[in-house]
Amino acid sequence: MRIAFHTPLNSYDDGRISGDRRMARQLVAALEGLGHVVEPVLAARDFMPSADAERLVHHREMAATHAEAMRARWRDGAPPPELWFTYHNYYRAPDLLGPEIVDHLGIPYVVAEASDAERRASGDWAEHTRIVRAGLAATDLHLYFTDRDRQGLEPWRSRCTALLELPPFIAFDREPPRHAGDAPVPRLVTVAMMREGTKQNSYLTLARILGRVAERPWTLSIIGDGRQRTEIEQAFSGLPEGRISWLGAIPHDRVVAEMAAHDVFIWPGVREAYGLVYLEAQAVGLPIVAFDSGGVSATVRNGETALLAREGDEAGLAAALLRLLDDGAMRKAMGQAARRFALTERNPAQAACILERGLALAVANRAARPHAATTGPKA
Repeated sequence: MRIAFHTPLNSYDDGRISGDRRMARQLVAALEGLGHVVEPVLAARDFMPSADAERLVHHREMAATHAEAMRARWRDGAPPPELWFTYHNYYRAPDLLGPEIVDHLGIPYVVAEASDAERRASGDWAEHTRIVRAGLAATDLHLYFTDRDRQGLEPWRSRCTALLELPPFIAFDREPPRHAGDAPVPRLVTVAMMREGTKQNSYLTLARILGRVAERPWTLSIIGDGRQRTEIEQAFSGLPEGRISWLGAIPHDRVVAEMAAHDVFIWPGVREAYGLVYLEAQAVGLPIVAFDSGGVSATVRNGETALLAREGDEAGLAAALLRLLDDGAMRKAMGQAARRFALTERNPAQAACILERGLALAVANRAARPHAATTGPKA
C-alpha cells in the first residue's frame, strides 16, 4: 500500500534527536520493510504549548491549506495514499489532517500512541480535546504502546475501531556492544536532555536518590545537555567530589558505546511516556533502576531486567539501587536478561509482525465502517 505518515507532534524531517522522532523513523522503516511505500506528510508542526484560541485557529487554517494542496496534487494525477498513519494524536498536538483526508478518500486510518485526557474535556483545552476525540472515533486501528494509553482509549473501542498493543521497540544499525564487565567501583550512567518539566524533575529526583546512597562507592556519568544544565548541575553539587562526570551531548553511536562501559542505568523517569533509552541500555546489557511511572514498565521486565519503585517513592528507588550496588551477581544476571529481552523481544521484526496484522485489521474495519458520521465513545 501507499501510506501517508503524519507526525503532528514533531515534524518528521526536522533532524533533531528525541525518542518520539526516533520511534517515528522506526515505524516508517518497519512499514517499508513490509513492502509498503511510505510518504511522510511534511506539514507544519502542530504542537501547541498553550491553549491559546488564536493559536488553534492558526493551526487549523494551516492544516486546511495543506489539505487543499494535497487534494490539488491528487487532482493533477499524483497517486493518493491508500492508508493514513498518524503517530500521536493528543490535546497538545491534535491530528488536524488525518480525519478529513480519510473521509475524503475513504481510506483506512491508523493512529499510533494516541491518548485521551478526560480532565482536558472542559476548560481551556476543551476544543483541542473535541478535535482529538473526533479523530479517536474515526480511527480504524489504535496502536497503543503502554497500558496507560490503552486505558484511555478503551471508551473508543467499537465494532469499527480496534485497539492493538505495539510494545515499544528499538532498532540498531548494527549489533550493539556488550557490557564490558563490572568495574571495582560500580559505574552508573544516565542519558536525558536537560530541559524544563519532567526531565528536570527526574534529574532533581536522581540527585536526591544519590544523596541517600552517598556512603556507598559508585560513580555516575551523565550524558545530555540543555537549557537547564546550570540548575541541574547545582542539584548534584552536594554529592562527594569526583563522583559525577558530565559528558554533555554526544553523538548517538557514542552514547550506546558509553553505556556499555557502565554497569547500571538509572533514570527515575518521572511521567516518562515510555523511554527508548531504557531499551537501549538493556540492549547493551545494563540492568535498569527507575520509577514505575508513566510508560516505563512497558520497556522493561520488572524484577528480571529492572528494579522499579513506586512513582515518587524515593526511599524505595534508593533501596533498589542499593541492591544492585551491593550484589554484583544480581547485576550480571539482570544485565544478561536485559540484553536478551531488548534484542529478541523488542526488535523491528517483532514490531513488523504486529504492524502487518494491524494494517489488515484497519482495512477490514474501514470497509465495515458506515458512511454516516462517526459517533462518540460508548458509555
